[in-house]
Amino acid sequence: MDDKKMVAGKVKKPGKRGRKPAKIDLKAKLERSRQSARECRARKKLRYQYLEELVSSKERAICALREEMDMYKQWCLAMDQGKIPSEIKALLTGDEQKAPQSSSNKIPKNSKYGQNKTS
Repeated sequence: MDDKKMVAGKVKKPGKRGRKPAKIDLKAKLERSRQSARECRARKKLRYQYLEELVSSKERAICALREEMDMYKQWCLAMDQGKIPSEIKALLTGDEQKAPQSSSNKIPKNSKYGQNKTS
C-alpha cells in the first residue's frame, strides 16, 4: 500500500491525472460532427441573409437621400437664377396642401432632415 494514496477514504492509484478519454462510439462521434457542421452552415446562411437585407436597406436609403439632395440642388440652382420654386414658397407660406408635390419633391416625414427638433 506504499504506492497508493488515501484521499477522503478512497484509495487512489498514482498515474495520469485528469479526465480519461471516454470510449465514444466512432459513428456517434461522426454523426455529432455532421450535425454540428449542418447547424454551423445554417447559422452562416442566416447571417448572410441578414447582412444582405441590411445592405439592400442601406442602398435604398442612400438612393432616397441622393434624390433628396438632387432636389435641393435644383432648388438652389433655381434660386441662384432668381426663381423661387413653388415648393419653397409653399413651405414659407405654410400652404403645403396647395403646392403641387410629386413623389420626388416630397420631403420624407421620418427622415432626419424632415423633422423639426426643438431644444
